[in-house]
Amino acid sequence: MNMRYTGPKVRLSRRAGVPLTRKAVRYFEARPYPPGEHGRKTSRRNTGDYGMRLMEKQKLRWYYDVSERQLRRYWDLAVRKEGASGAELVTLLETRLASLVLRAGLAPSIYAARQYVNHGHITVDGRKVDIPSYLVKPGQVIAVRQKSRTMQPFVAAAEGVYADDRPAGYLSVELSDLRFTLVSKPQREQIAIPVEEQLVVEFYSR
Repeated sequence: MNMRYTGPKVRLSRRAGVPLTRKAVRYFEARPYPPGEHGRKTSRRNTGDYGMRLMEKQKLRWYYDVSERQLRRYWDLAVRKEGASGAELVTLLETRLASLVLRAGLAPSIYAARQYVNHGHITVDGRKVDIPSYLVKPGQVIAVRQKSRTMQPFVAAAEGVYADDRPAGYLSVELSDLRFTLVSKPQREQIAIPVEEQLVVEFYSR
């Protein structure tokens, strides 16, 4: 299925076994089992090898909000790089413009981050970029457009409402100025995501 999942993100989080948005964290703590009447009885260990690999791939897709076709394209790119394919895949996904807008604290969720980019609120090196999948290079400066800064979500972002307690090591963030710089290529160990990418590698390598 190439379409993105657009249903309730909490339900999706329960299927994945990890909270995929900040809002889902609250619900997830209360009901940490898969959705549906049989959810409580479903053991993730009973899924089998293929099922586990498939689920990790789905989790990666959902976490970064990419289609099946996009993820496959990133995998093909990752395999061509010199580093470990799984780590390279995560790094590529992390350096998407929408991913970094979220990671820097300019958006409350990956879905909002993609929307902000789509709607033309984000600039890269001073020029509007409305492609969420744009791959940011080290040294590039991302910011909220001047005329978008009075919008409520960005006023909240400037106050640190969406920011993590500690900025990612590969970002230099000036939240009050609604801008950040990708200072270096993200290393896998710096990227906090609830996915075992080795299982994704096994899924694609089978």
